[in-house]
Amino acid sequence: MAAPLPRLSWYRSFYWRIGITFVASVVVVLITQGVILRRIPRPAPFDVLRGPILAAEVSTDVVEVMRRGEEGELNAHLRSRYPLAADTQWGWNVYVALRRKVYSNTEGPLPSVVPLTALSAFGRRRLTPADGVMQVPSAPVVVDGRFEGLVLVLVRPPRPTDGFQIPREVAQLLSLPSTLLLMAAAVVGAMVIFYAPRRRLRALEDAAQRLGEGDLGARAPQKGGDEIARVAAAFNRMAGELETRDAAVRTSDTLRRQMMADVSHELKTPLTAMRGYIETLRMPEVVLDEDRRHRYFETIDRETRRLERIVKDLLDLARYEHGGVVLQRRLFDIERLFENVAGRHERDAHAKGVAIRIHVDPQADQVVADPDRIEQAMENLAGNALRHTPAGGTITLSATQADGVATLSVSDTGAGIAPEHLPHLFERFYKVDTSRAADSTGSGLGLSITKAIVERHGGTIRVTSQPGHTTFTIVLPQFEFIGGVAPAPSPSPHS
Repeated sequence: MAAPLPRLSWYRSFYWRIGITFVASVVVVLITQGVILRRIPRPAPFDVLRGPILAAEVSTDVVEVMRRGEEGELNAHLRSRYPLAADTQWGWNVYVALRRKVYSNTEGPLPSVVPLTALSAFGRRRLTPADGVMQVPSAPVVVDGRFEGLVLVLVRPPRPTDGFQIPREVAQLLSLPSTLLLMAAAVVGAMVIFYAPRRRLRALEDAAQRLGEGDLGARAPQKGGDEIARVAAAFNRMAGELETRDAAVRTSDTLRRQMMADVSHELKTPLTAMRGYIETLRMPEVVLDEDRRHRYFETIDRETRRLERIVKDLLDLARYEHGGVVLQRRLFDIERLFENVAGRHERDAHAKGVAIRIHVDPQADQVVADPDRIEQAMENLAGNALRHTPAGGTITLSATQADGVATLSVSDTGAGIAPEHLPHLFERFYKVDTSRAADSTGSGLGLSITKAIVERHGGTIRVTSQPGHTTFTIVLPQFEFIGGVAPAPSPSPHS
């Protein structure tokens, strides 16, 4: 199984990037609004010093008018001298409260603050907080040392239609140009934020669609370190595993077909020979002498036994490869096992003029394994060596042990095996050439069964060959022998 992905750093997170980009977009929108507001005309600020100065100026002017005896023209004088501004700036209403009358530079009713302030100035009434009179700039009117009245200056704020008001600002922000501008900014921000994720997700979607259509080589781009890249990496791992499994299935199917063809061929050969001899024996018109009849029956018997061996070896191989064989590991004498193997082939070796030698190192006299299965493997190797060793040759069975492994080998002095055939020797029914496979007494499965037995023990088998010397080497892991039973090794990766 694939190792889990490491925890993602926060700054690589796709969600954090969206959040940060969104905040940046909001900041940009706010800056844009600020620029818009800065360009909106604003009214002039209120001048708090203008009122007292104007009150003192009007007081001096009124005293001059009263000294000239023109008090009756005071209204006209104030309106001409201190007219109200017609623009949208702040204005000033000037009131002169004398003992007999109140004069002003404007028409209309007097504000309530004027008579109240005048009453207070002349001592007719004391103002209280309940009167709600605001503080307004004022100046006394003193003519020849005598208090004659009071000058009041009231602020006239900008007209509601001309001044700067919050509803007006909101209306400007909600106006069509500003709305269109903000909408355009939002669209651009959305495109900037989601363009790259959309492009990467679209690539991942296309890869998944191609994979679903059967393209096992489809891969998604996995640049970056955020969640999308992690999903793409997981998808690519999944696609890679599917491609590997598909290749394994195809290889297995090819091997299965090849095995079926090989099995059919190997079974067909003895069956064809048997059928031919049986049909000959059943022909009434064919007259056979006793020697020929006996030879035909011997051939049928031999082919029957060969067919039996092939079927038995196929069943053994299937059991080994699918875990159907339970190994009985124990400590045994490897030299005695070699002697059993040599004794079984002694008559054939003597008839062929081949010597069988045994060499066991003192450290390897005891081996932990299933002795019956190891003897079967060694017998296959020895029989194979005997078939391909010429007269006068030698077969050597040897055993060594070091670093927790036992090494068993079978060497012969035959013609050798060509390098191009070595990788295929352990395949079912593989034929090297006529010089190594002329003998048809074997089933063609001996080396495959030997390899399955070794791998079932958790070991390995290899072959080296050169002209005049071929060696099959078995390496078996050795385990601590406790209570007469050896612990089972981990399953071989090839089993």
